[in-house]
Amino acid sequence: MVFIAIIIGCLLGAIIGINAPTISYTYSSYLAIAIIAALDSVFGGIASVINKKFDIKIFISGFFGNAILAILLTILGQKLNVDIYLAAIVVFVWRMFSNLGIIRRYYVEKWTEKFKKK
Repeated sequence: MVFIAIIIGCLLGAIIGINAPTISYTYSSYLAIAIIAALDSVFGGIASVINKKFDIKIFISGFFGNAILAILLTILGQKLNVDIYLAAIVVFVWRMFSNLGIIRRYYVEKWTEKFKKK
């Protein structure tokens, strides 16, 4: 079910991206950090489904909370003329790779068990 939502989201994003005008340079850093935060939440949600600990309230609050916090860090960094958003990028990417490792291990184990049964 989650994968269907991801595919639909990717298709909608591609269609909107083709038909919509480009985003101005002024807002591109805000959008980039929000997308990274959202992807972190999605990978975290998939990993929590695998671990059977998924809670929709935690997912939704993390999805929007992470994106808002990352955007606020970007705004603060631009006001102070310091690239604070890089810290958020490092943390989100670190967590995305950790969650991707959990997802990968789950499917590799599932795949090997499938072939051991044959």
